[in-house]
Amino acid sequence: MIEENKKENIREEIKRAKEAMRAANLLFDNGFFNDAVSKLYYFLLYNVRALLLTKGLEPKSHEGALRLFGLHFVKKGIFSPSDSHIFSKLMKYREEADYNPTYTFTKEDFTEFKKEAGQLADNINKYLKKGGHRTPFY
Repeated sequence: MIEENKKENIREEIKRAKEAMRAANLLFDNGFFNDAVSKLYYFLLYNVRALLLTKGLEPKSHEGALRLFGLHFVKKGIFSPSDSHIFSKLMKYREEADYNPTYTFTKEDFTEFKKEAGQLADNINKYLKKGGHRTPFY
């Protein structure tokens, strides 16, 4: 991947992340807490994908994004194991929200998850800025 393509792809992932957060907030405001949790996960996924692109990594699956994040950023001490845990937890909860009709998330769940996701996204934003990438976040 050439550098200009990489930068454009990072910008697109950040744009998608921003849109996912807007959608999550709209869903939350209208009482659709499970769908809001699902969109919150996508907010993080797109941020992590932007981060992975800085190293030329393009995961083919959700699990691949988690594995690559752990291998290239957590294991090397750039991000903490708790950051990986947040991403992993939201991945699991997204699956529950989307595929388990008996699983119900609350306002409080979403608020807690949003805070955690926001902290990880802020850390990703700082990393991207250090690398010279513009990141118009939520």
